[in-house]
Parts: sequence; structure tokens; C-alpha cells
Amino acid sequence: METYTFEQLPLAVSLLHEKLNQIERLLLERQEQQKPDEIFDTAQAAAFLNVSVATMYTKVCNQELPVNKRGKRLYFYRSELEEWIKGGRKRTADELRLKAQEHVNKGKKYRRY
Repeated sequence: METYTFEQLPLAVSLLHEKLNQIERLLLERQEQQKPDEIFDTAQAAAFLNVSVATMYTKVCNQELPVNKRGKRLYFYRSELEEWIKGGRKRTADELRLKAQEHVNKGKKYRRY
């Protein structure tokens, strides 16, 4: 631990203040990332996904959407809907070629010539 002279105290206090501000910013960012998960009803979820309510019911009936049901009501978690959207990503042509090549190469070790 360093000892400071009286002349160094203002500089030490300003450094301490800057570090405290950095810690406070990091804590605020972490709190924003950990905000509580929103719960949507069917109409809110439809608005979030930009589809009609009828489409929501169809997707729930076909088990395409993550849903929670209590009684007659359907509830959707925002985080689950976001994950569902992210899961629908289409692969690029390069990714498909690479996957196909891996599949072909995997089969080569089982072939007999």
C-alpha cells in the first residue's frame, strides 16, 4: 500500500473518483443486461413478432413457438421469443458447402474399396 504526501492527495482522490465511476458504469451495464424477463400475452407477442394473432395461434397449435399455458391463457417470455427468432437463422452458401463437405468426408472413413 502506498503512502501519499499531502501534495499528492488531490491526485489520489481524483484517481479514486475515476475508478469509482468506472465501477459504477460497469454495475449499471450489468443491471441493464440482467433486466427481468418480460411476459407477453398473445396480442403483445404477435406485435413483438410482427404477425397476426391468428398466426400466433397457428404456430402454437403446430408447436412452433415456445409457449406457457395457464388455464385458457397463453403466455410468452420475451427471451424465449428472441431465442426462437435467432434459431431461425438460415445458413449461408459457404456454411452449407462446408457442412456438406464435412458430411462427405465423414462417410469416407467407412467406405470399403
